[in-house]
Amino acid sequence: MRPTSLSVLVVAALAAAAVGWLLLSALYSQMPRLPWLPIIVLGTLAVVEATLAQNTAARIQRKPGAPRVDPLAVARYAVLAKASALAGALFGGFSAGLLAWLALEPTRAARDDVPAAIAGVVAALALVGAALWLERSCRVPEQPDQKDSGGPGRQAGRS
Repeated sequence: MRPTSLSVLVVAALAAAAVGWLLLSALYSQMPRLPWLPIIVLGTLAVVEATLAQNTAARIQRKPGAPRVDPLAVARYAVLAKASALAGALFGGFSAGLLAWLALEPTRAARDDVPAAIAGVVAALALVGAALWLERSCRVPEQPDQKDSGGPGRQAGRS
């Protein structure tokens, strides 16, 4: 599994921002107020993943007092981190598109929805950051004898 590409996250966020802008510009008069529940869920998930990242890094680095690491759990955390980074980028881009449209709309209803849009962007950025941290925490540290990468076994793996 390869690390999450920042370019993929940026493209996903930009595409979601465009969809958010277009959706809001076409349907805003028929929509209810922006909900807070998805923002709370993303924020909670960001906190959970940040905690997992800290604990997983301590376990993989074998810090004193940290229990042994379960390899299957680390693989699951890595998958969770990749999915969360992409979901956070999509939600953040969508919220940014909504926020941009709401900032240009002169109505009171639009002004009332701005705090939820800002919180959506912040929660999504927190989720992306925590997910990338968790993904990085799941990496196996290099062994001292593998740092040279001059051995014949290292060249057969990737072309």
